[in-house]
Amino acid sequence: MARIEPIDPATSEGRAKELLEVVKSRLGAVPNMTKTMAVSPATLDGYLGLSGALASGRLGASLGEQIALETAEINGCDYCLAAHTYLGKNVARLTDAQILASRRGESSDARADAALRFARAVVETRGGVDEEDIQAVRGAGYDDEEIAEIVAHVALNVLTNYFNKVTQVEVDFPVAQP
Repeated sequence: MARIEPIDPATSEGRAKELLEVVKSRLGAVPNMTKTMAVSPATLDGYLGLSGALASGRLGASLGEQIALETAEINGCDYCLAAHTYLGKNVARLTDAQILASRRGESSDARADAALRFARAVVETRGGVDEEDIQAVRGAGYDDEEIAEIVAHVALNVLTNYFNKVTQVEVDFPVAQP
């Protein structure tokens, strides 16, 4: 049972209503996570702002979803695993094998694998990565802008992982298998 009652978009008002309408226009539906975030329009607005900015970044949807899957796996967020498994398949067009590898922080693509290793280091060290971690991701061809985006993707997903775990948002995507 959710610890924070989600807002019903049909009865929402003010800024929450505006933001939930944005979500519906982008996704065609309003997931439970965003309904729950809407109890604090500042929280939902912040999430939408960062996720929207990263969607137009240089890393692309596939790598963004791979980082999301890895981060959700590390943090044990069932909601995010379900959501990003669905989005990985249906939006980023990841295969089942790519989704499972991403959850393990791996990719058959050497460049994506380096990004996932770096993202794992960011999560596990809470940002306290070593110089070797920076050099490894740079050695795979990532520049400073892309490294910043990897960190931002991790931060966005840590936000949603923690939010969903704290609030116990009901999973409204097909459940991801362990």
